[in-house]
Amino acid sequence: MEKATFAGGCFWCMVTPFEELPGIHGIVSGYTGGSVPNPTYEEVKTGTTGHYEVVQITFDPDVFPYEKLLELYWPQIDPTDPDGQFHDRGSQYRTAIFYHNERQQELALQSKKEVADSGRFDKPIVTKILPAETFYPAEDYHQDYHKKNQKHYKEDREKSGRDEYISEHWEN
Repeated sequence: MEKATFAGGCFWCMVTPFEELPGIHGIVSGYTGGSVPNPTYEEVKTGTTGHYEVVQITFDPDVFPYEKLLELYWPQIDPTDPDGQFHDRGSQYRTAIFYHNERQQELALQSKKEVADSGRFDKPIVTKILPAETFYPAEDYHQDYHKKNQKHYKEDREKSGRDEYISEHWEN
């Protein structure tokens, strides 16, 4: 098993694209990249801890290769927005790929270049490729939020503009 860690704005919206796929053995919402140990959601949402909201995926690379995870990741985000994602603004909602080994780093950099070279965007790709740091799981109520709080999740996602952006920029 390997780990993959992706920041794509609100971590609630980053779970569903990866769940229930063969070779995916777990998805945990959490925080990484900041300076405060064991941060709480209340601390992270202030944008002062340096943490990103992320999902950490446990996967079997023989069944679901890291390249496939990257292919799923990019179309979930606006990789040109340095200040957050959709209606979620602030440093905690920036995009990043946190690599866990040299191969993941190489593949992430290659995929970023492919997105940049695709001609799909007029602005530069600002998604960072960073070494994985300590991962802190989010509080229990954030795990599987889309299942536990379906109505609120659906309303929040609709309000965010994420799906319209995906449809406009990623679906051909």
